[in-house]
This record gives sequence, structure tokens and C-alpha cells, in this order.
Amino acid sequence: MALTRKFLSALGIEEEKAEQIIEANAQSIDYLKAERDKYKEDAEKLPKVQEELEHYKEAEKKSEKDPYKVKYEAIKEEFENFKTDVTAKETAAKKAAAYRKLLKDAGVSEKHIDKVMKVSDLDGVELDDEGNAKNAGKLTDAIKSEWSDFIQTDKTQGADVATPPANSTNAVKSKKEIMEIKDTAERMEAWKTYLSNQKGS
Repeated sequence: MALTRKFLSALGIEEEKAEQIIEANAQSIDYLKAERDKYKEDAEKLPKVQEELEHYKEAEKKSEKDPYKVKYEAIKEEFENFKTDVTAKETAAKKAAAYRKLLKDAGVSEKHIDKVMKVSDLDGVELDDEGNAKNAGKLTDAIKSEWSDFIQTDKTQGADVATPPANSTNAVKSKKEIMEIKDTAERMEAWKTYLSNQKGS
């Protein structure tokens, strides 16, 4: 039943109080309508919110990882890094061995090879399937040019023993030549050579 002035007057309520009751009732109705509209608006949003919630739940499920899988992936990554490191070290060792051989073949002295190896850049050395350096000839030429001071020369041919040099201090001199030598040590060596030659003849 509607709350009207006629209804309130029939109940014996004074007109002034009836106005107050009707005004308060109208305010209550307006408030309830506003609340109803708010709930209606929220209710209309609910399906969309529910859809978003389901979307986030699915995304969370997909992003969740089994703890054992996480551990496995961590170990796998660590192993791959270790394997890469080992491979790099093996390659470096093979390059060093190949370059050392080139140095030796180029004639670099054994006592200087380690020194040369320490300052050589091996990154540019490429290896073939057998572990030998590619472009060996080009590298060898570069070695001979860059490290020429450390390359051993062929054996120096000595003077012919049968005909020793005339200016050699070990050449046999006559007594007169020996007496003319001013340096005492040199003169003594000349006497030794002279005497040895006399014994042998």
C-alpha cells in the first residue's frame, strides 16, 4: 500500500507530521533506488570481472612450474655452461698445440717458444678437422717475420782446421813472432801452442 497523505490522515496523523513522514519516506525510496541502480551496475560488470578472473587463473596455471622441473632446468643450464666452458678450453688447448708446432717448424728456438706463446693471440688461429692450423704457410711466414730474432739460424760452418786463419790466436807462430807478442797471456798461449806442435811433429 502506498504511503499517501490520505492514508496517513485516515490513521489520524496530523498534516504536519504526515508531511515529514512522506518526505522521509521519499528520501528512503531515493536512497534505495540509488543502491538498486549501483547493485544493478555492479551486477552488469560481474560477468566481465568473472571472465578476467578466469583469464588470470589460466595464466597463473600456465606460469606455474613444477619445483622439480625448475630444479632440472637450473641443473641443465649449469651443465650446458660447464660443457661450453670445457669445449672452449679444449679448443684453446688444441690451438695452442697447433701454434706451438708452427713456431717449432718455423725455427723458433725451444727456449723462446713459451715466451712467444704467452704474448701470441690465438683467437685468429683456425683448426682443420685433424686439429692442424689452417693457412699454416701464411701463419709461418708471419711468425718468421714477427719473431725473426728468436729463430735459430743454420749451424755456422767453422774454419777449415787444415788451414786455420792467419789471425787466429791458436795459430802456430815462430819463436820470433811469439817474442814480439806484448800481451803476456796471449804470449803464454802462443808458447803452449808452439810447444804442443813441437811434440806432435
